[in-house]
Amino acid sequence: MKRTARAAQKLGVSVVNGFTGSSIWHFLYSFPPVSDAMIDAGFAEFAERWHPILDVFAECGVRFALEVHPTEIAFDIFTAQRALDALGRREEFGFNFDPSHLHWQGVSSVEFIRSFHDRIYHVHVKDAIVTLNGRTGILGSHINFGDPRRGWDFRSPGRGGVDFEEIIRALNQAGYEGPLSVEWEDCGMDREHGAAEAARFVKNLDFSPSNRQFDSAFAES
Repeated sequence: MKRTARAAQKLGVSVVNGFTGSSIWHFLYSFPPVSDAMIDAGFAEFAERWHPILDVFAECGVRFALEVHPTEIAFDIFTAQRALDALGRREEFGFNFDPSHLHWQGVSSVEFIRSFHDRIYHVHVKDAIVTLNGRTGILGSHINFGDPRRGWDFRSPGRGGVDFEEIIRALNQAGYEGPLSVEWEDCGMDREHGAAEAARFVKNLDFSPSNRQFDSAFAES
């Protein structure tokens, strides 16, 4: 990871997306009983490992964006906050915002942006759909992606349940000016078709924020 920061600096790249891993992800269900001390130790270990890495990122003028994602130290709003706190909220560490992983967990993408408006360093445009029908489960049932028996799956942008309209508005309010990067995963669609469709979707989706109230003309008169 340190070498990645140095390589990014040489390439003129200001943000590196990635994962941190988590020594406590397998405690998710909290049974057998998991004490607060065990979770605290996991975040402490994360900080111990990543402070030296982030020192190099700081030296190189590069920021690291953790994709908030199941299996990582931060996978929702509360764990993202704990990860920031564990690192003393140092500026080198922020998030790659990917709404697809929040959506199937039932976490609001807009609330995530509002909670971490100054830490959104990169954005993935990726969609997902939840298809619970009484037989399917939200944890995936050890069934691979693309299988209709799954309780949720990824979809081409605009064909799932993610509300990208409100996400763009929230990102504009947060002052985000970085890229909207398509991460395309849809086992039910031809990838060539999906790539072209996703590119069109993002171009139609994005818009600049307004710099005035819609009724400002009346106020000025």
